Parts: sequence; structure tokens; C-alpha cells
Amino acid sequence: MSALVLLENVLQALIAGLLIGSVYALMCLGLGLIFGVMRVINFAQGEFLMLGMYGTLYAYTWLALDRILGPYLGPIVAAVLAGVLLYFVGILLHRYLLARVTGMRVAGSEGEGHYPQLILTLGLSLILANGGLIFFGSTPENIRTPLSASAWEIGPFAEQLSVFLNKARSVAFLVSIAVAVLLFLFIGRTRIGKMLRAAADNPEAATYMGIDVQRAHRIAFGLGCAVTALAGGLVATYYPFQPYVGLEFVIIMYAGVVLGGMGSIGGAFWGGLTIGLVQQLSTLVLPVQLQNTAIFVVFLLIMMLRPEGLFGRNVERA
Repeated sequence: MSALVLLENVLQALIAGLLIGSVYALMCLGLGLIFGVMRVINFAQGEFLMLGMYGTLYAYTWLALDRILGPYLGPIVAAVLAGVLLYFVGILLHRYLLARVTGMRVAGSEGEGHYPQLILTLGLSLILANGGLIFFGSTPENIRTPLSASAWEIGPFAEQLSVFLNKARSVAFLVSIAVAVLLFLFIGRTRIGKMLRAAADNPEAATYMGIDVQRAHRIAFGLGCAVTALAGGLVATYYPFQPYVGLEFVIIMYAGVVLGGMGSIGGAFWGGLTIGLVQQLSTLVLPVQLQNTAIFVVFLLIMMLRPEGLFGRNVERA
């Protein structure tokens, strides 16, 4: 292999890693927000991703967004609609299920309610996955647009060096970065964002200051579900899916959140981006089947050197 071909392959893998990693980062943001504010390990997060994929598919086809808005804007609007729908689903699930095993209600109990939380979210995961199999069937689906099968060429540069950007992944990258920036501004600048941070830092003190911790948790859970569902809608534009697709991504989400630092929302974003880069760069030396192996080798190495994660700190909450 010549040096020029090697350089082209490395650049192509880096670009692919950034494009895919940005969507992974958005997935991890949803999970990181739920854990950062509520301290709940949500095993059902992969199923919310799956529901976001199907919600995007049906919004795109039933509302004829492809004809009304075109192949560029149509899938984005469909993914946003799916995210809004999953926000309200998350609100309802928290109000009638998770609120009973989280927050001040379980403060001081054995394990701070983590044991029933684990069983509840695991059961919810199984119900959603198998319910999806009943309602959606087992046939793989995808959102067919001209973008997923075409690419922009950058170059050629010196000596015919070119790189290619898949159009669907490039659009997903831009939307993921925009949503992440808006989420960080929302948490850092708005009144509700300050309420979420207060509830995350010290729920008991926040209660004494007049903050409704249960409401803060409800909003955080709804936002976490919505962000991950939106990420699922973006993935659906270039990746086939079925009701058990959540299992393929939930491992990546947890790896990204832990890698970035448990409790750090910003760390969850960079952890997901790192996962995408490692996954794509590993294809230069490993077969595709060993991509996840490379992810966890890097994950274990980083955990050995920095157990709190890349951006985690003992005092950092959200």
C-alpha cells in the first residue's frame, strides 16, 4: 500500500468517525442527562432509540414529508417530531413508574432505590422490545432517501487525493452538533436548566430552596428520551433497524457515558465522539466484526489510566 493510499484511508476513516461519532455523542447525551440529573441507570435507553427510529419512519411516510419538505429537510423534521413524541412518553413513564423508585421518595433507603430502578428499567426494556416486535414486525426497515446512497467529494487535492462525505451522515452530523449546542445552552442559561443542575447537585438542598425535584427529574427523563430518540431518527436514514436494534447501540451509549465520566453531560458527548473515532479508525487494521472489540480495548486502557473517565471529576454532577 502506497503512502498516498494509506493517507487517503486514514483521512476517510477520520471523517467517517466524526460523522458517526457525532450521532453516538447525541445518543450518549440523552443517557448522560438522565444519569447526571437522576442518578438512574436506564436499561431501556436503547428501546427509546428504537422507538425514535420507528417514529421517524412513520412520521416521514405517513405525513409525506419527503414530498413536502424534500429528502434533506424531511427526515430531520420527522426525527424532531419523533423526539417530541418520546419526550411526552418519557414524562408519562416517569410520572407513573419511575417516580415511585427515584428522587426523595427513596432517599435514605437501602441502595438509594438503585435495585428497584435496575429491575424496573430492565423490565421496561423487555416490554418495549417485545412490544415493538408485535406491533412493527421483525422485517428490517430503513428510511429510503437519495442521501444515504450518495456522497460529496472533497478534492482532489495533491496527487489525486480525495475524501468522500456520505450525505445522510453529513446531515446527521450537522443536526447532532446543533442539537447538542442547544441542549448545553438550555442547561447552562435557562431557569429550567439551573433547576436541573440544582436537583442533580443536591436534591435535598434543592428541595429546601423550593425546587420541585420530582419535576426536575421528570423533565430530565423526558429530555433524555427525546434526545436519544432524535439520534435514533438520524441513524435510521442510513442504517437498517428492527425492534431489537436498541441492544446494538445501548452498549455504545453506556461505554460513551462511562468513558466521558459518569455524571458529566459534556463528558458523555465527548465519550460518544471518541467511540465513533475509535470504531472507524480500527477498520484500518481490523475486520469490521472486531470494531466493538477495539472500542472496549481502548475503553479499558482509559479506565486503567483515568478511572473517573476522560472528563469526569469527583465533584462534577451535571
